[in-house]
Amino acid sequence: MRPDIVVVMTDQQRVGLTRRSGYPVDTMPFVDGLAAAGTDFRQAYTAAPACVPARTSLLTGRFPSAHEVRQNSTAEYARYAEDLVDVLRTAGYQLHFAGKPHMHRAAADFDTYAGPYFHTQGPEHNAGEAEFDAWLDRLDHGVADEPTPYDLKCQLPYRITSDAILAVEAADPDQPGLFWVSYPEPHNPYQVPRPYFDLVKPEDVPDRRTGPEAAEAKGGAYAWLRTLQEEKRPGYDDNWRRYTANYLGMLRLLDDQIRRLHDGLAQRDRPRLTIVLADHGDYVGEYGLQRKGAGLSEFLMRIPLIVTGDGIAVQQRDEPVSIVDVLPTICEAVGQPIPAGVQGRSLLPLAHGADAPAEEFGSIIAEQGYGGRAYDVTDRPPLHFDYDGPTFDELNTVTQSGAARLLRSGRWKLVVHADLAGELYDLEADPAELDNRFDDVRHLAVRARLLHQLARWQARLTDDLPKGNYVPLRQAHNWRWAATTRENH
Repeated sequence: MRPDIVVVMTDQQRVGLTRRSGYPVDTMPFVDGLAAAGTDFRQAYTAAPACVPARTSLLTGRFPSAHEVRQNSTAEYARYAEDLVDVLRTAGYQLHFAGKPHMHRAAADFDTYAGPYFHTQGPEHNAGEAEFDAWLDRLDHGVADEPTPYDLKCQLPYRITSDAILAVEAADPDQPGLFWVSYPEPHNPYQVPRPYFDLVKPEDVPDRRTGPEAAEAKGGAYAWLRTLQEEKRPGYDDNWRRYTANYLGMLRLLDDQIRRLHDGLAQRDRPRLTIVLADHGDYVGEYGLQRKGAGLSEFLMRIPLIVTGDGIAVQQRDEPVSIVDVLPTICEAVGQPIPAGVQGRSLLPLAHGADAPAEEFGSIIAEQGYGGRAYDVTDRPPLHFDYDGPTFDELNTVTQSGAARLLRSGRWKLVVHADLAGELYDLEADPAELDNRFDDVRHLAVRARLLHQLARWQARLTDDLPKGNYVPLRQAHNWRWAATTRENH
């Protein structure tokens, strides 16, 4: 019997903030339990630290330079042959979506579609939900100093979960289904009701690794964004512990709703493959920054990625993997060929406990940037919001200018920019990426090895897919390792 496919996605969730990962606050006990009962990919990366490019990579199995969606406003330009929706529709799956889309697919592409939910609003069914959404909007993507004065049932994750459970109840029990549930949280605005508001007191929030001085030391977009945030909201970093406490409470609220979703799915008498992941991370106060926006820091680039289900091994895996690997993994799980132009690799053999071919899983890349030349830290070009007033978007002309790629291999991380200095970090010794060893003569061999790996990835990112969606294509090369091929706001 073919399995149901369940994709649970959070938005802007940073890794390392659950008890299972060593954090002292028990933020996500149910999700930690899922990880403990399946395969926990501990070195998973997004393809880009922004919502739409990352989600396009999940759907298409392609990196941003290949699918050509590099910012949150260009989803309709995605370049691919077939995506997840096409694959599962061809395989005879019913398709159900609930939550935040931020993708190139529309409601008409699904059998049921509950949304769209964004960060301050969703479909409103009563006056309480409408009042809550208006209150959320007035927060202006900021940090609430008091508990949210609305019932838990008004929260977007609760409403999304309710919608998803309705879809489960209405689904054909004899037909396999995709149940994609996409939560806008823990993305800003940062707010939670009690008891989540009281999960941890601000004074008890664990210390962060770095503060605003680190943004100044790193310079570039880090320093520019910190200056902008301080101008927009003077003293914003003084409140970082309240912001972090709210963020941790949001994780616990999400955890309860994911548990509720799991209970609702239990009525389906079918095998199930569940993938739990995020689209990208959040600074959560590191470098004196909130949200995202600057650089390719591990705080933004690493994501949770858990696979559970029948036949999935109970294990932790340390190979560097990516959000682009989700589509080929699902293809193999449902017995469908991997579409032309897919650049990800099926993780199903790893999830079943197989050894990973070193050539395929020795490194991973990710990308950032709209292109063009990078702005200087002193530049003040026109933006899509005013420099005056408290409102700002961390994804803007300056922070996303230029182009950069990272490569992670073992303990080392390389970042190469189109027109800025290179970066090389030993993540075991320097997890906050403050000691750039790119020009250190003691590490020239490491730099050369990583540059060669990056060059090979860049060659693999080129393909012959024509522009435009849903176009008949000549066969392009798929990446498949031998054991698998029977492959912004």
